[in-house]
Amino acid sequence: MDTLISLLLSHATVTFLVLGFVCAGIAMAREPGGVSAAGAVEALLAYFILFSIGFSYLYNFVVHAFFGEMVARFIGWADSPFQLEVAFASLGFAAVGFFAFRNTLSVRFAAILGPSMFLWGAAAGHIYQMLTADNFAPGNAGSVLYTDIFLPVIGFALLWLSWRTQASAPQAQHRAVARTRG
Repeated sequence: MDTLISLLLSHATVTFLVLGFVCAGIAMAREPGGVSAAGAVEALLAYFILFSIGFSYLYNFVVHAFFGEMVARFIGWADSPFQLEVAFASLGFAAVGFFAFRNTLSVRFAAILGPSMFLWGAAAGHIYQMLTADNFAPGNAGSVLYTDIFLPVIGFALLWLSWRTQASAPQAQHRAVARTRG
C-alpha cells in the first residue's frame, strides 16, 4: 500500500488527470437516459478543471509550502525561497480552478490559460536543465515533464470541443424546430 501511495503522489499530475476522467465517467453514467455529446464534453471539461487544475494545484501548494526540501530533491534542485512563491502561485491557480468548475466558458478559458503558460514554461525549464545540467531526476524528466506539455493541450482541446458543442447547439435546436414544423 505504501508503494502505491508513493507512486500516486510521485505522479500526482497523472493521478489527478485520471481521477478527473474517472469522475467525469461516473457523472456521465449517472445521467438518466444517457448523455449527449455536449453533455460528455461538459463533464470531461468540468472534471478536468476540477482535478487537473483545482486539486492538482492545491496539492502543489501543499507540497511546495510545507515539504519544499523534499520537492526540491525530487526535482533535482536545491531548496530555495522560491518554493514558497511557487506554492502561492499554485494556490491561486487552484482557487481559479475550483471557481471555474461549473462556470462559463470564458472563466474556464482563464482557468486553463494561466496554468498552461506556467506548465509550458516549466517544461522548457525542465528540458533546459536536462540539456545543460544533466538533470534527469524524476521530478524534472519524468511524468511531470510530459504532463507539463500535454495537460495544456488536453485543456485547450476540451475548451475547443466545448465551444464547438455550444456553438452548434442553437443550430441543432433550430433544425429540430424546423423539422417539427415541416
